[in-house]
Amino acid sequence: MNEAKKLARILVVDDEERNRRLLVAMLEAEGYSASEAADGMQALELARQSPPDLILLDIMMPGMDGYEVARQLKAAEATCSVPVVMVTALDDRESRLRGLEAGAEEFVSKPVDRNELRVRVRNLLRLKEFSDFLANHNRILETQVNERTRQLTASYRETITTMTRAASYKDEETGAHVARVSFYSAELAQALGMGAAFCDVIHYASPMHDVGKIAISDAILGKPGQFEPHEWEIMKTHAALGAKMLGGTDSPYLVMGAEIAGGHHERWDGGGYPLGLRGEAIPLPARIMQICDVYDALRSRRPYKEAFSHERSTEIIITGDGRTEPSHFDPAVFEAFQRSTARFCDIFEAHRDGG
Repeated sequence: MNEAKKLARILVVDDEERNRRLLVAMLEAEGYSASEAADGMQALELARQSPPDLILLDIMMPGMDGYEVARQLKAAEATCSVPVVMVTALDDRESRLRGLEAGAEEFVSKPVDRNELRVRVRNLLRLKEFSDFLANHNRILETQVNERTRQLTASYRETITTMTRAASYKDEETGAHVARVSFYSAELAQALGMGAAFCDVIHYASPMHDVGKIAISDAILGKPGQFEPHEWEIMKTHAALGAKMLGGTDSPYLVMGAEIAGGHHERWDGGGYPLGLRGEAIPLPARIMQICDVYDALRSRRPYKEAFSHERSTEIIITGDGRTEPSHFDPAVFEAFQRSTARFCDIFEAHRDGG
């Protein structure tokens, strides 16, 4: 007799003590561990406390009959996978259909034939053992997948931090600016009704919007005044360079980062760069980042301009000033920004430069 058979636990449910003792004796003679329940409520409680490997269930019992017991067993997460064998003197088709509908896997007729019982119990326990193996295997796989996902996510975020830090050495943009655009973009994504996964990815991907500036010369990046036309053309290449640097990866963070880097200077009306994309041809993350970047640039001091107040910055974005116009922005993102201006102000104040 194998060890699995010895360890199998079977619950016998019958309102007649003589029937229970007969079944228990048969099962113990085959090497199984058997316990008893005298009614449906006791059976449900015992099964809930310690789910058995199999249940032998009488149908005709006072109070809660076997059909209802089976239904409740199959409805409970802890016992839904436990095989149920209905033990009954009923042999009509309707009774068996009711049993199957209630969730029973097998039937044994009264008076119980020992050989029939042995075969049915053995076969169902084999199926249960295999089912448990698959369930446990799936749990192990799920745990491994979750752990690998966690490791990959941590690795992706570490890559983002490293690349963003490298870009900061080449540019005057501060760590506070990086933090602000992360929160701006996630705030707008939420206002647009995007899911939690999208909001998480854009929070981490948005700081890479200007990573292409790593490839721009210090003489141009550090120039204190306005750019000459040829310098401006070089400066504009940072968008395409950033998209190229972040491309060719499976990381959702870097994929979105590439979309943002390449598209956050595009405009809804087609007047942006580097490709002059128009409307929804511009990836949504870039359309979100565009207005975030404009707001933060207006709020920040630059060599060629002083910082604007929150009120003046939002006024420029919403009404336009010739340089920045509402037509530059995705109308849905523009509307979400107008509903989120107070949060933008809060984010800026919470992450001020030098704060």
